[in-house]
Amino acid sequence: MDGGAIIRAVMALSGGMDSTGLLLSLLAEGYHVTCISYEYGQKHSIEVERAKVNIQYLSEHGIFVGHEVIDLKSAFSSLQSALTTDSILVPEGHYEEEQMKSTVVPNRNAIFASILYGYALSISATEDSDVVIALGVHSGDHAIYPDCRPEFYDSIEKSFALGNWGSDRISMKLPYINQDKVYILRDSINNCNHLGLDFDTVFRNTNTSYNPDESGISSGKSGADIERILAFNSIGRRDPLEYIDTWENVLENALKHKLRHHVMKENGTERPFTGLYDKHYDSGVYNCADCGQTLFSSKSKFDSGCGWPAFSDEFQNANIEKLVDNSHGMTRIEVRCSECDSHLGHLFHESKGPRYCINSICLEFMEE
Repeated sequence: MDGGAIIRAVMALSGGMDSTGLLLSLLAEGYHVTCISYEYGQKHSIEVERAKVNIQYLSEHGIFVGHEVIDLKSAFSSLQSALTTDSILVPEGHYEEEQMKSTVVPNRNAIFASILYGYALSISATEDSDVVIALGVHSGDHAIYPDCRPEFYDSIEKSFALGNWGSDRISMKLPYINQDKVYILRDSINNCNHLGLDFDTVFRNTNTSYNPDESGISSGKSGADIERILAFNSIGRRDPLEYIDTWENVLENALKHKLRHHVMKENGTERPFTGLYDKHYDSGVYNCADCGQTLFSSKSKFDSGCGWPAFSDEFQNANIEKLVDNSHGMTRIEVRCSECDSHLGHLFHESKGPRYCINSICLEFMEE
């Protein structure tokens, strides 16, 4: 475009950290931005109010952004999701765990994108301008949300172009599609500095939690919360957002879930002598931390000195899976939960008998 031309953009502003970061990026690039927020019956509707607060904050600093809130509650009322259906609880845990799929709202991003596309076409015709449709989807969304993947947007953009006149003046901008939340935060710090805004104030005025309390305070326990907390920790900053617990406690919980996901879903190993149950000898049973299946009894637990919980036998009917593991230049027997296929540790046959060497993070103890 010519140097004096207005660079026009429309975007979906949820009120979360990703779309807020995107807005900062567009403003820093010189775009004249119109934001659309959606009320679709989400349990975390506080995010729309937070979006309004940030729009006001920008205005107070001489940055004027168009903002419209579109009510889709009726249209979404029949769509089943943990985010919109009272009878389905919002799951807690790591963002990429299987249960997080319950937070998918059927066809949500296709509906949102369709409205944005129509809006962009209208702006283009009215203002005689090219228009960019910007979305804050990023790589962390890809595992759980099919409608956040690059191929989805490649396909939907082609379909929208086929179904409309004037599409030659519309394009999609997905600057974070191959990035993650850490990148978004670092980008936002730079853009806040460029725009003369306070980073902590902007991100205090956001919501990421899928299950905030009645006052809109974040739980710190939903998958989206944990991903956000870990991102702030990765850049060495304390999240300015208010949580129902202290920053130290929500961070500890997030790090625990990160380790659990790494060990149980990525075949990792916790460091020796660091696990909760290494020197734990109370009476009870040890269940799978992922699915709750009983795996071991305290009666079979012994101190092997290896740095991980050791058991001489598995619980009756645990049916722990045993697989040959040739990783790291060794031949070992890997053990996995038969119910959820989570990695637990390894089984060694020694002179004193079997030793199930299990990561503490894979276990939840239940006292007898």
